[in-house]
Amino acid sequence: MRCPQLIVAACLLLAGLPNAQAQPAPANPVKLGMILDMGSLYADVTGPGSELAARMAVADFGGKVLGRPIEVLVADHQTKADIAAAIATEWFDTENVVALLDVAASSPALAVMNVANPRHKIVLLNGPGAASITNEACIATAVHYTYDTYATSHAVTKAVMDQGGKSWFFVTADYTFGHQLESDSAAVIKANGGTVLGDAEAPMNTADFSSFLLQAQQSKAQVIGLANAGSDLINTVKQAAEFGLTASGAKLASLGANINDIHGIGLDATQGMMVSDAFYWDMDDDTRAFSKRFFDKLKKMPNMLQAGVYSATMHYLQAVQAAGTTDSAPVMRAMRDAPIHDFFARDGHIRADGLMVHDMYLFQVKTKAESKGPWDLYKRVATIPGDEAFQPLSQSRCPLIRK
Repeated sequence: MRCPQLIVAACLLLAGLPNAQAQPAPANPVKLGMILDMGSLYADVTGPGSELAARMAVADFGGKVLGRPIEVLVADHQTKADIAAAIATEWFDTENVVALLDVAASSPALAVMNVANPRHKIVLLNGPGAASITNEACIATAVHYTYDTYATSHAVTKAVMDQGGKSWFFVTADYTFGHQLESDSAAVIKANGGTVLGDAEAPMNTADFSSFLLQAQQSKAQVIGLANAGSDLINTVKQAAEFGLTASGAKLASLGANINDIHGIGLDATQGMMVSDAFYWDMDDDTRAFSKRFFDKLKKMPNMLQAGVYSATMHYLQAVQAAGTTDSAPVMRAMRDAPIHDFFARDGHIRADGLMVHDMYLFQVKTKAESKGPWDLYKRVATIPGDEAFQPLSQSRCPLIRK
């Protein structure tokens, strides 16, 4: 066989390897991102736990979708909206990230939605709670999956008012999430004949809450509404106990508590507290099975945000498989068309405004005598059907909704 001079070497190689075949190029990975708080006030309730939940879902799905390996990218936004937006911009524009599985905290999430919207990128939100995500700020490619301030604040506020707590003072985190918790709760208080005597707005990552708690004590309110979360909530409750606030007769009502917060504070200060949650590890065999696997890896029980990440990731990957593409429009249609029925949500569904509607639960924190272990913290008081727990679609302020 005669060969052109420039490919002599190739011919010789083929001559020596008569059965050689061209190897297919490796498939490009499906890149999914998570922009989390990995080291600040929400690190315990999102952070490594949310990353673990997403990676568990990817592994359980088989590690591939549409024949392509799945790659999960994780970054720390340091609770700063501008950093979150910059990360999302780089990932979408240069890293070919097709969707985000979570953006922790409300302000960073809203900033990232502004980046995702013109690029038609899917954003699944489990960590942030601001109800504005599916109201004024809604976009066609965002799904608010786990909870929102409307659902949690309404459940807890109504329960506390039913117990006689009519006058309230709020200690509020001075950013989007805290403001919306207070606003949503205040609406319930006023609608049920109660009064709001005032509020004290505390910056994020506050170490000393004494001045805010003094204002609450001086108000003579029956209930101190805590419109904060994470380490801010833990510090508030611990310092309230040291300050003697509850000993003087005031009741603490946490509007954004998570099981990690209750575990971190301890039952001495939290027993009897009402908590609204979308998930508890010890509800049934399915929740226990997932939670045991999670605990074996992280040595902590999963909270609702982390359980939501697993469920949302699995639902997204199933939608990609059903749609046969990672393109946002057909994947969003598939996500809306398919009901969600797993250990996290029973018969959940995604509305036109992006809200995933599912049952919520009202729990009471156990007493020390009732608790049988470090994470045996809740007893269920009520199951709130999704259509009652979340803001009715008829009241939505989302511009995507035609009324």
